[in-house]
Amino acid sequence: MVSSEYERRIAARFATFDQDGNGYIDREDFIVAARSLLAEFATAARSDKGQALYAGAEAFWQGMAGIADRDGDQRITREEFVTGAVKRLRDNPERFAEIARPFLHAALAVADAGGDGAATIEDTVRVLRVLGVPEGAARPIAAALDTDGDGRVGEQEIVPALARYFTVPE
Repeated sequence: MVSSEYERRIAARFATFDQDGNGYIDREDFIVAARSLLAEFATAARSDKGQALYAGAEAFWQGMAGIADRDGDQRITREEFVTGAVKRLRDNPERFAEIARPFLHAALAVADAGGDGAATIEDTVRVLRVLGVPEGAARPIAAALDTDGDGRVGEQEIVPALARYFTVPE
């Protein structure tokens, strides 16, 4: 049985996905996140990076809907999110994070000015702020994501971090 404390932590993550604050997660929330990231990094939506980000956002939405949208209405309520996320995390936290990989990969490419597949800590802070993480929390989170201490955050660091985000307290 999953503890109610565990479920409360998962439910607190709901707001991260509910970009427009309307009380449910839908495709538009993922589009808003992609659009905001492209604007932050002055990247054209029709560029290769822009198209990859939108495709990643759609894949993330489809994966999230597949595990959590129980009534098939193309909207994920807080209850559906808690139920779907808790089940998937109990089964395999890394697999849950894999649904985010295309979006995270594309977001890193947008933030990666050097073209080496990783974003600087500063650019990671920008990404986190765009996605709704408060400034005071974004900086320490970005630094913690740099697990190898090279001053950059890559896909191999950020994908497992997403799984941890859902399984450990703030």
